[in-house]
Amino acid sequence: MAPGVHDAVARWARRRPDAPAVRDPARGEELTYGRLWERAGLLAAELARRGVRRGDLVAVPQDRSADLVVTFLGILRSGAAYLPLDALAPVDRLAGIVAESGTRWAVHAPRPDGRWADLASWLPPGVEAFPVPGDGAAAHPVPEPGTEGDDAAYVSFTSGSTGRPKGVVVPHRAVLRLALRPVFCTVDPGDRVASAANPAFDATTFELWNTLTAGGTVVVLPSATDLPFDAWTALLREERIDSMFLTTSLFHTVAREDPGAFASLRTLIVGGEQLDLGAVRRVLAADPPGRLVNGYGPTETTTFAAYFDCTEANLEGLGRVPVGHPLQDTTLHLLGPGLEPVADGESGELCVGGPGVALGYLGRPELTAERFTTLPATGERIYRTGDTGRRLPGGAIELSGRSDRQVKLRGFRIELEEIERAVLATGLADFALVEKVGEGPAASLAAFVLPARDLPAGDLPGQAPDGGADLPRLLDRRLAETLPSYMLPARWLVLDHLPLGSTGKADRTRLLALLTAPPPAPEAAARPAENAPLTAVLGEIWQDVLRADDVRPEHNFLELGGNSILAMQVAARVRQRLGVRLDAGAVLLTDSLGELAGHVADTDPAVTTP
Repeated sequence: MAPGVHDAVARWARRRPDAPAVRDPARGEELTYGRLWERAGLLAAELARRGVRRGDLVAVPQDRSADLVVTFLGILRSGAAYLPLDALAPVDRLAGIVAESGTRWAVHAPRPDGRWADLASWLPPGVEAFPVPGDGAAAHPVPEPGTEGDDAAYVSFTSGSTGRPKGVVVPHRAVLRLALRPVFCTVDPGDRVASAANPAFDATTFELWNTLTAGGTVVVLPSATDLPFDAWTALLREERIDSMFLTTSLFHTVAREDPGAFASLRTLIVGGEQLDLGAVRRVLAADPPGRLVNGYGPTETTTFAAYFDCTEANLEGLGRVPVGHPLQDTTLHLLGPGLEPVADGESGELCVGGPGVALGYLGRPELTAERFTTLPATGERIYRTGDTGRRLPGGAIELSGRSDRQVKLRGFRIELEEIERAVLATGLADFALVEKVGEGPAASLAAFVLPARDLPAGDLPGQAPDGGADLPRLLDRRLAETLPSYMLPARWLVLDHLPLGSTGKADRTRLLALLTAPPPAPEAAARPAENAPLTAVLGEIWQDVLRADDVRPEHNFLELGGNSILAMQVAARVRQRLGVRLDAGAVLLTDSLGELAGHVADTDPAVTTP
């Protein structure tokens, strides 16, 4: 095994320097292995010139692109580890992550845009930001740091129950365990693998390094929510994608709207949440990919620790899709409270061992000791996932729940306590409880809050301290300053008192029962007469997708629990029912159902309702 990830890539730069390594069809850019290696060397040399040494950490505020691949590889060649930043996160959260990481460098794209256009306004003092070198950059000696398998390759920050995100330190040997001899997804020289994940999401590890250590081509694709649904699925065929990863929620959406959309793929890996058995069977019964794999693994186990091949034969007699069997060089253990093995068929905590286990949490030795431990009987180092499950008669592992309050939402791992702490930190609430409600694409976060007894004057203009309609809106604004968008509750329930159970604690059952009541209708009033038939049709689509009983022209998609995945469903239904190509962004950005109807009418004035 190569000591470093970059060493495994170097083999292909030597063997096939003219073979395509990265392709970005949207920008019309393609890098061969020879050119990728050369540009990564330029960056490694520039990093060394600026003082970066083996074991350092370098922040990467970039979106998916060929430059991002150059940056990651160049940082590894310098002996450092990369810290990908999340463009969905507020700048205060990003600044806190960079400060906690201790890095003094940030490598951005040659022409940063969007969230990254004004790095100087939020990067902590002392952090030097500079672009990845392009063509014509001055050449300097490329360092040879002597990387070893336990050196850090990257740090991935995830939600933390204490209110602070925690950085998972992943070493080179863990990435190579995932990428070399992969039993869950074979990548051959020349294969084309999609790069569609948020760079801060650890699926990127599979997309890039499983491809580049095998001589394949990374194809940078837009997010499925950035294009009309049919255009995105057509792109998979046009770019001749062989393999790709998809979040469970997005898979569920596609399986419902067009179950044959994956027919051109050789391997599709789905992961992030519990996979719906009905969705899998719809895809298998249509025109399935060559291989459909359920992938499971926390960030601490380097993207995937287990896999299950979804075939009709393997699913026969099962009530849910298992997470399956261990990946190559990986061990899975179901353990009791004392870390003793449980009998087959009995429930235990799933623990993962092998070289894929991360080094621990950056600068958090107590938390590392709590989650990373050794088996008393063998001394094997394991990660305690917090997931509970049992071993089925055939040997596959099936999950049943969590031993804590961590949830998965649209592929993102969320500690509910982090959101609750953020709510209380605003000073606007004396109590906060956040829960995940619903399943699949319809899943969302609901928050119950008891307004603070003495709210600061002016925080709720025109409202009494114990309650008004402005509190959720104000909390949304405050939380958006500290939490990424996927951690913001879709629904707020403002309490006038806190229901208590027999133990004196908040009665969670009674609180959750409040969710069955329909959300109050906004005060905006009468149904607009203009576009009334079109509004009615769109309302029916919203009701079906959102599973809402009451949808009115003045209602807002996001306030009813909508999200980007569900917006894709709405756009697909509009195309099927009305023949209008609608972007998912329009569903998310219009203020109301009535406004969306006007947008659809403007897009195609000839549209008629069936």
